[in-house]
Amino acid sequence: MKIDIKEFRVPPGKTVSLAKWPTRAKPLYKSKKKYRAVLEAQVEELSSLQRLHYASNHHALLLIFQGMDSAGKDGAIRHVMSGINPQGCQVFSFKQPSAEELDHDFLWRTTRRLPERGRIGIFNRSYYEEVLIVRVHPELLSRQRLPDQLPSAKNIWKDRYRSIMDLEEHLHRNGTRIVKFFLHLSKAEQRERFIDRIDDPDKNWKFSLADLHERKYWPLYMQAYEECLSATSTASAPWYVVPADDKKNARLIISQIVLDVFRELKMAYPATTAKRRRKLETIRERL
Repeated sequence: MKIDIKEFRVPPGKTVSLAKWPTRAKPLYKSKKKYRAVLEAQVEELSSLQRLHYASNHHALLLIFQGMDSAGKDGAIRHVMSGINPQGCQVFSFKQPSAEELDHDFLWRTTRRLPERGRIGIFNRSYYEEVLIVRVHPELLSRQRLPDQLPSAKNIWKDRYRSIMDLEEHLHRNGTRIVKFFLHLSKAEQRERFIDRIDDPDKNWKFSLADLHERKYWPLYMQAYEECLSATSTASAPWYVVPADDKKNARLIISQIVLDVFRELKMAYPATTAKRRRKLETIRERL
């Protein structure tokens, strides 16, 4: 199986119209058995590259997942990262900001969770919520106690895009590779998944009335995502629009993208010096 990840990447400067991006792509598997085999092979290679990444200790990898409710963010993270050593990976979910977080700038709470060199950091939602949900619900700005002139300024969203891109460029220059996934779900598929959560007792806990409430704002969210993707997909921190109506397909695409990013890094296990080799031989003789 060969996936051309370029077809999912948003080119820098491209104006995104999500209506023109598919929510369902041609299946990359012919059966559930084939899907499991392909994903297992990808997970195995990813595990190997993650060990090399950890030992090399020169880069950090930050994976950002965004999408509408029920787009499959949790499942993608769970399945794609199933073979990763927990010592080398951390997952953070960002929901409603706390009082302490609201007393800081909008990037503070996520900046505190950035991955160290040699590790993978995963953001399930991220600082992008500040130009997505906050844009759809601008009344949330009042809780942030910004200077009086900012919330009413016409350029507040452009200013936030700029702050985000400045941060991502800074991180890139200092060794953090950033990959951003937008799980592109259709409104019809979201409805089916909500119904499944209601009908299946084991999934009832996943559904809340808030999900139904936010569904009313679907057109506004799509507009916010379009402007966000258009403004913040760069060569150093690209967005990938992943068709998410087929969860299995989405996972295969995501895992392939992560693999390709790892392969582009110049990684190697630390070389053993002659002095270190002599010391190890001495220890070996004593065993």
